[in-house]
Amino acid sequence: MKKLLLIIVFTLISCSNEQELIDISLALDWYPNSNHAGIYYGIENGYFEENDINVDVYTPSDPASILQTVASGRDEFGISYQPDLLLARSEGIPVVAVHSIVKTPLNSIMTLGDSGIDNPSKLKNKTIGYPGIPLNIGILSSILEEQSLTIDDVELVDVGFDLVPALLSERVDAIIGAFWSHESILIELEGREVNILKFEEWGIPKYHELVLVTSEEYLKNNKEIVEKFVDAFSRGYEKSIENNDESMKALIAAFPEVNVELETQGIKLLSPLWQESFDSDGMDSWNKFGDWMKDKGLISESLDVEKSIMK
Repeated sequence: MKKLLLIIVFTLISCSNEQELIDISLALDWYPNSNHAGIYYGIENGYFEENDINVDVYTPSDPASILQTVASGRDEFGISYQPDLLLARSEGIPVVAVHSIVKTPLNSIMTLGDSGIDNPSKLKNKTIGYPGIPLNIGILSSILEEQSLTIDDVELVDVGFDLVPALLSERVDAIIGAFWSHESILIELEGREVNILKFEEWGIPKYHELVLVTSEEYLKNNKEIVEKFVDAFSRGYEKSIENNDESMKALIAAFPEVNVELETQGIKLLSPLWQESFDSDGMDSWNKFGDWMKDKGLISESLDVEKSIMK
């Protein structure tokens, strides 16, 4: 009888000492791919549970709505982009970046290798496919201006997210809005060579392509939870840098539909960029790109860029 009582007592003590996990929703910017491998590696290795967090990772039916769902509290966290975050804040949407994943543009202009278009100056009178996102037009316009061209010197075609098919079929001469860590690999897997015109090489200030965001209200009321989440999140990426293969396995286990050949090549391009995210540049790139957006009339002159990231 005493033995039974002891078992009951120890069971009750053990249960009382177990920390109840906090349910957290994380909305991805796109379907799971190598950009997200660090998240799944962190989940598989228990980094979130160690910080008393149960994270639900999903892709919204409309990824473009992530900043709105985060701001409204529908999702505690989301993956987004520095330009989109600044645009949202300029429109009064109270979201803030709490961690950077990739601190350099992945978006780019691409052409087929045999097109001869290896310089923005050669885009004159060419047809350019884009995914219907206005910011891409602003960036393209700025790049063309550096070549003494204007947006009227090219023909824009909204191809949605069928960027690669549009280029491979030669429906368009070039595409913008394509990640050089993803779409360029898809083109090469089809047996075609690709020219990549990276934004920062043609007059666009470097910006943080992928950032982890939350709402100002959630950060204010749950600072400790945010810090725990960021700790687990960043550990997943930090360990993925050293363990590309294991990180890929975690991604595939969570999302078996993934294109393994594509994402295996992608993670090798991305993991050096993840390392950059652990090397702080303070507010320098945020301010420079913010100033560029203000100069182009994309965001309000009065926007305080420094309030866009967690301090």
